[in-house]
Amino acid sequence: MTAVILGSDTLFDRSLLRGRTIGLVCNPASIDARLQHVISRAEGAGVRVGAVFGPQHGFRSDLQENMIESPHGDDPTRGVRVYSLYSETRTPTADMLAGLDALVIDLQDVGTRIYTYIYTMANCLTAAAAHGVPVVVCDRPNPIGGAQVEGPMLLPGFESFVGQYPIPMRHGMTIGELARLFNDQFGIGAKLEVVAMQGWSRAQYFDSTGLPWVLPSPNVPTLDTAIVYPGTVLFEGTNVSEGRGTTKPFELCGAPWVSPEPFCEALNARQLPGVTFRPHAFEPAFHKHAKVLCGGCQIHVTDRAVFRAVETGVALIEAFRAAGPDQFAWREPPYEYEDTIPPIDILYGSAQLREGLGAGRTTNDLARPWADEVAEFMNLRERFLLYR
Repeated sequence: MTAVILGSDTLFDRSLLRGRTIGLVCNPASIDARLQHVISRAEGAGVRVGAVFGPQHGFRSDLQENMIESPHGDDPTRGVRVYSLYSETRTPTADMLAGLDALVIDLQDVGTRIYTYIYTMANCLTAAAAHGVPVVVCDRPNPIGGAQVEGPMLLPGFESFVGQYPIPMRHGMTIGELARLFNDQFGIGAKLEVVAMQGWSRAQYFDSTGLPWVLPSPNVPTLDTAIVYPGTVLFEGTNVSEGRGTTKPFELCGAPWVSPEPFCEALNARQLPGVTFRPHAFEPAFHKHAKVLCGGCQIHVTDRAVFRAVETGVALIEAFRAAGPDQFAWREPPYEYEDTIPPIDILYGSAQLREGLGAGRTTNDLARPWADEVAEFMNLRERFLLYR
């Protein structure tokens, strides 16, 4: 298998920034096919790294919990200042950008609208535009492919740090393509260059790229996690465990009021495409229901080509509500810097899921409008795509 050539490979193999001082937006997953980190690649190409910027979970991705801010600091190994963009600021300040010839972004996205790294990128574009700093985005694969697009659109009034722009839950774009979309379509206007990959096609999942998988954040340990994540991340807006505190976050989901066998029997009877639910019980080591036995399931994707992650996530929420109408609850704010809007609403992108299930609507009812929304988005995104 020939490895995909990353944007960072092209940027630093060709020494395109030799002699320049750059800021690097990166974390532990910012590596190449030989597991070399982007900071080492930059230094080896004659580039001075003047500052490092870390996204949510920190530059070292060492903060397990979501919504825990990371501090600013220094990297003693490399002698460089490290700024947190998940702190009192989520946007680089003028002082942070001072003295930089360019801001280079090399982050591994997971293909889901709510993943905050793409908004860290957007905020960097905004700050760079305001302060006249060019931005270079090193493109990386969308690990769950760039062909399938699914789920509801973010509606006006529900913008947050887990959804700043109107895109579907599973957007089917690379981080470089999203940079082009955000910068142009939504009027950021930064001086942007996207360094494209070579050898990646839209149908490819990460395990066909020849690249090593390094978990992009603490609770996305594997590609299997990323595949189900566009749907099961919705559990963050409920009191159902999304499997944090286990070795299979987002693949396991459960709650204390659920009996696994009848729960999964009913789910499997729905014959959702490309997925089987296996009965499972677990005790999360931390997070929701820590040290409490939860019943539920492990999600086994049997056919990626037809699996619909978002629809599956909505069907699971519908099933957990039905299994314990008096025990199930929507999570209360605050959530990701939003103090008033219910967390499920900013995750879903509107109040339609919460209000729809409350009014007795089914998963099929809720999913029906997605096709038209996705078709409109597919037309919009076409001119920003880099790969066919």
